Amino acid sequence: MRFLLHGLLLSALLLGVAGCETGGEDDDRLRVVATTNIIGDLVRTIGGDDISLASLMGPGIDPHLYRASEGDAHRMSRADIVFYNGHHLEGRMTDLFEQMGQRGVRTEALAEVIPDGLLISSPDYPGHRDPHVWLDVSLWQIVAEHVRDVLVAMDPDNAEGFRARTAALLDEMAELDSYLHERASAVPDPRRVLLTSHDAFKYFGKAYGFDVRGLQGISTATEAGTADVQRMAEFIVERQIPVLFAESSVPERGIEAVRRAAQAKGFNATLGGTLYGDALGDRGTPEGTYIGMMRHNIDTIVEGLLRDPN
Repeated sequence: MRFLLHGLLLSALLLGVAGCETGGEDDDRLRVVATTNIIGDLVRTIGGDDISLASLMGPGIDPHLYRASEGDAHRMSRADIVFYNGHHLEGRMTDLFEQMGQRGVRTEALAEVIPDGLLISSPDYPGHRDPHVWLDVSLWQIVAEHVRDVLVAMDPDNAEGFRARTAALLDEMAELDSYLHERASAVPDPRRVLLTSHDAFKYFGKAYGFDVRGLQGISTATEAGTADVQRMAEFIVERQIPVLFAESSVPERGIEAVRRAAQAKGFNATLGGTLYGDALGDRGTPEGTYIGMMRHNIDTIVEGLLRDPN
């Protein structure tokens, strides 16, 4: 009965907004919606002024827990295409994506275009894949090429611009990937351990050589308990890890509890700054772009791990 009611409410929401009118009716550009601001940044870079883009989630928003508003449903219902991550990153919006597809809105799950052999299995949800693919630049390049191809197919009149902007972006991403590898190599192997608020950085760790441990699981919908806090604290003491990292879209209290638990065991770890995992920073800041976010993350991680643990 709960699922039936949920479906009826969702249908009513869509029907209620379908007839609403908004500004910009004279704008004949391709209407695009992106769920996260990470996807929005990618689509904006490739689409440029040739598309009309709306991103649903802003800085500091946790996509695992995000619930679509009536305004979000309205934007999606009027879009030509909705780009979302998939692999259950936007877990509470899954039914809405299905409804949009049934209503003739094209939907593209970007993480799901990556070959399965390059994906990491989810330890929390057997049979599922870790959705945080953007934290490996080489995988996000695959996604960028797919976005380009989709936009070209939907708007061939602007194909030249889409292709040119994508080519420039791929060059930037190649430079970024080299920078990440170079910076990571400055950390000695015994110290290449990354402890974060939730387990979003596995692709990052695999690509750039870090042992990654998250207090919460791949989805922040999975709560961390006292045993999880104590287990991570024991690991910190055993390995003498000097620094832990908070994440912009996850409350700091969990990772701070780990730091205090390690301190109670006689080891003083510190919080090494904030990483951007599931969301970019504010628009207009370096961390408000994908390139800037990734540079911020590696610089923060390397500087933190190279600190003197004493």
